[in-house]
Amino acid sequence: MKYKQMVHMKLLNTAVCLLGMCIILGGCAAVGPNFKKPEVNLSERWQEADTSKLPERITCREDITDWWTVFNDPALNSLVEKALNQNLTLQVAGLRIFEARAELGFTTGSLYPQQQRLQAGASRVRSSKNAANTMQVDTDYVDYDVGFDAAWELDFWGRYRRAIEAADAGLQASIADYDNAMVTLVAEVARTYVLIRTLETRITLARENTEIQQRSLEIARRKFKGGIVTELDVQQAMALLKNTQALVPRLGKNLQEAKHALSVLLGLLPGELPESLVDSRKVPMASPQVDVGVPAELLRRRPDIRRAEMLAAAQCGLIGVARADLYPHFTLIGSIGLRASKASFTKAGGIDGSNFNDLFSSDSFQLFAGPSIRWDIFNYGRLKNRVRVQDARFEQLIVQYQNTVLNAAREVENAIAGFLKSQDENTFLKSSVQASRRAVDISLLQYREGLVDYQRVLSAQSFLTQQQDQQTSLHPWSP
Repeated sequence: MKYKQMVHMKLLNTAVCLLGMCIILGGCAAVGPNFKKPEVNLSERWQEADTSKLPERITCREDITDWWTVFNDPALNSLVEKALNQNLTLQVAGLRIFEARAELGFTTGSLYPQQQRLQAGASRVRSSKNAANTMQVDTDYVDYDVGFDAAWELDFWGRYRRAIEAADAGLQASIADYDNAMVTLVAEVARTYVLIRTLETRITLARENTEIQQRSLEIARRKFKGGIVTELDVQQAMALLKNTQALVPRLGKNLQEAKHALSVLLGLLPGELPESLVDSRKVPMASPQVDVGVPAELLRRRPDIRRAEMLAAAQCGLIGVARADLYPHFTLIGSIGLRASKASFTKAGGIDGSNFNDLFSSDSFQLFAGPSIRWDIFNYGRLKNRVRVQDARFEQLIVQYQNTVLNAAREVENAIAGFLKSQDENTFLKSSVQASRRAVDISLLQYREGLVDYQRVLSAQSFLTQQQDQQTSLHPWSP
């Protein structure tokens, strides 16, 4: 009994030594490159920084997640809230975060024994007496066993740590992807809402112009009946009126399409959009000054850039995973358990051997533990090419990140320039509309007095309709 205890102690000491070696080896530096954020030159000054509407440097608001609230439109606020809660595309992006988080947890588990198995079984064995094993002592028996098996590949070269880095970066990329989807959704909801308001305004202006042109038609008819003018004036007035009236159903169709698009953004079927959310209101107007900070600050906040960066970081970790396969794999294997067999019949015809109760005795204890090494030295060509593949993919993502930054810089510069230039254009169009409205009044008065022909009235009214529609459609965000 003392001898057995000594054997058990030696086995235990061996296991402890192997565990200590595992911890030491697992603390070695991971192979493969460490990710560094790619360098991209970003401007510290806007191209339109000379304008007074965009100071050279503005400290941007720290909280910009609710940017749409600056328009002070309760209906817009309600629509955005419903979209964030109900939009199906955004829900898919959120579920991808859960997937990435679970993938990270699964990969993190690789740092611990990769195989951990508790097993138990009972089997009946009966060997053929006519086979080559006729010299076997026990040919008919029942075997019982219960035990625990484990295998632990040491993370000596950082293979699993690099995989965890890649999985963590993948999780961050999925979060950035969700943020990007959320930003896109809110922008699309706001754009569609403003489009609805713009179309409502255009329909209102078209109806107002219809009333003006209707009065002109009545004047032309009275003068034609009186023999003062020819039928040409009546037909020209009629043509202009009908052309303006045709705008109303055309714009009404566009308005219904915009409302249907908004319904889908809110996760609703077309036609289910509550009318209370889009009742007639004015078009939201932005402040003439924008609070955006410098280009570098604005670009750093963009989730699409963060996503591109995290995708490159994830691929960088996969290079280390592939490179670790070039080196030996060290594994600690162990099995501990109890085993006993019961022979059903002996050669003498009697019952012999142990029974099931003996399975839990000290004599049934068995243990196996030891290290192993595996080195794929004859697959170096394939393994090196696998590293090259991962490295090439990483270089692609680096270039893609740089391209994403450049395109983002182009988009924000275009947006700032468009916003500021549209304000200048809107100022001129506003003056043009005022002058056109005055021209319509004067031309109509002169036509009634017989001082000008109807062509002057026709031109003035046509130009007014055109300028009003152009000003309304120019830039809904312009003050």
